Amino acid sequence: MEPFPVDIDPEQVIHWLRKENNTAPAAFRISARRTREVRRIPRRGEYHLGDQEREDLHETATIATLDIAPAHAGDGWLLSVVVEDEIGPQVFGGAFGHDEEQEIDLDTFYRMFTRPERGCASVIAEAEDPAAQTRLNDLIATIETDRHPSDRRAKGRTKR
Repeated sequence: MEPFPVDIDPEQVIHWLRKENNTAPAAFRISARRTREVRRIPRRGEYHLGDQEREDLHETATIATLDIAPAHAGDGWLLSVVVEDEIGPQVFGGAFGHDEEQEIDLDTFYRMFTRPERGCASVIAEAEDPAAQTRLNDLIATIETDRHPSDRRAKGRTKR
């Protein structure tokens, strides 16, 4: 599966998913995680930093990923919302690289990473084959128009 960007508002995906998950929690496999990444500050003119200052400082970013997959793995697609929040330059006090990944739930992801000031968010998708791509396109259209298949299922159960 080759990942590709999806032109949809990440907040819309999360809002739609929260509503759908409240009504039909078994419809998707949802996982969310966050990690902190410590990076060297790159050598760029706009930073006006010398070598010693670059050694003393580092950039820290929190990277949060929300993965949405179909309940049946054989459907062959994955939709991910990725938020990268750079904290900015800080005094260096440890090793460069990633901290241990931490699992979080959907509501925590929503509370912590669904705010305009919370970094750069994007949506990425993967599909195993053309049939999976069609199912994924249908899901994206459903999210964009804020339709909820679970609403129709719930109405059908209450009419009996």
